[in-house]
Amino acid sequence: MQEDIKLVKIHDYLWEIPKKGGMRVPGRIYASEKMLKVIKEDKSLEQVINVAHLPGIQKYSIAMPDIHWGYGFPIGGIAAMDIDEGVISPGGVGYDINCGVRLMRTNLTEEEVRPKLRELVAELFNRVPSGVGASGKIKLSRNDYKEIIEKGARWAIERGWGESEDLERIEDHGTFPGGDPDAISARAFERGSDEIGTLGSGNHFLEVDVVEQIYNPTIADAFGLFKGQVCVLIHCGSRGFGHQICSDYIDKMLSYMRREGINLPDKQLACAHIKSKEGRDYLAAFAAAVNYAWTNRQIIMASAREAFYKVFGIGPKDLGGELVYDVSHNIAKFEEHKVNGQIKKLCVHRKGATRAFPKGHPLVPEVYRDVGQPVLIPGDMGRASFVLVGTEAALEETFGSSCHGAGRVLSRSKAIKSGRDRDLFKELEEKGIIVMAKGKKTVLEEMPEAYKDAEEVCDIVHNAGIAKKVAKLRPIGVVKG
Repeated sequence: MQEDIKLVKIHDYLWEIPKKGGMRVPGRIYASEKMLKVIKEDKSLEQVINVAHLPGIQKYSIAMPDIHWGYGFPIGGIAAMDIDEGVISPGGVGYDINCGVRLMRTNLTEEEVRPKLRELVAELFNRVPSGVGASGKIKLSRNDYKEIIEKGARWAIERGWGESEDLERIEDHGTFPGGDPDAISARAFERGSDEIGTLGSGNHFLEVDVVEQIYNPTIADAFGLFKGQVCVLIHCGSRGFGHQICSDYIDKMLSYMRREGINLPDKQLACAHIKSKEGRDYLAAFAAAVNYAWTNRQIIMASAREAFYKVFGIGPKDLGGELVYDVSHNIAKFEEHKVNGQIKKLCVHRKGATRAFPKGHPLVPEVYRDVGQPVLIPGDMGRASFVLVGTEAALEETFGSSCHGAGRVLSRSKAIKSGRDRDLFKELEEKGIIVMAKGKKTVLEEMPEAYKDAEEVCDIVHNAGIAKKVAKLRPIGVVKG
């Protein structure tokens, strides 16, 4: 419990931890009073304080309402660093580099899909490998890696997995600059060589959803969403490739900190100055993993389209399987933000947090620039997910950031223990949700009760004004690892 941490209420949905000791900035937590009680159950507020000790951190160490304990940084944590004096921290990005979510709309309705739902979920399960260490049909050569590192999602599209229009609806058009194969270990290349186009395990999923509610008809229409519509939500990242890169550089940065005399309250905050050789090398390897993850999600979406074509006997025009957007969470981005009235270039760490840029921002894709960037917040497999839109307040308060999901409240081991006597497949099917997974263990780990309710989380960011609700999605089919 973290009851002894002083919290000052800013308003009903924002709390501040004042600077003390070695904190360079205050901590800020977006939460309701009710949610704060849940947050205090683990050590994530201590991690907010620890992050505030990092060299070069600007304004605040920030946490979203889905905050929970993570490696070094809390999951749901945001920290922006001055690029001259600041540091890059692998723990501030996460092991699954560029884990993210993409939403695909269709022209189909629940009424049209429901009669063949079980067949559709089975086809998706067969086409998209899932589970721990799952390997796919694509085997990457060294030259494939070189091109993926350079091109990102465009590599997949050039090979028939998608349309060029998809790139307009991915952060940074699906390509992150600066990747360098020489900054990556042989072990990382080995781990990722047969995992492209696969989901992995844990909280990753491929989900068939129905648009249950529209909150803002004008923006929903701009996003191509309508009530009763079937959509596909994909959540995954850079698989073993990104995980190994993170592991490799944590070790290197611990050595750097010892050499440079950087003392922090938690060694999991391992970091290096952005302009140091270690910092530059990490960013070069990190960029490669970012592009790998975008390529991965692009191929999975193409496989999902093919599943719909086969099950329903339709083509691309009838399906209308268009990408709405792909957001990254577990990322570090170089962006310009206002600090003390001045525009500064910063390195923004978002670990379990996503961009939420407002209308008119130059980094919002042109197709959405008049309404703002889509913000995609997945829930658990038994409750709703949400589509929101970025706001000007987010740009002013959170470096243009919002939450990324519901946030765990039960560890995986506790979830398994509490659900071992339950038949979750049957329980979910009784709610109209067909679930397919490699085994019972993953479904138990990811049971709805293991997470906060995404609706409560989204209501907090909506009421705080840092992202506004657009649509609510209800799951009807789920593929888990």
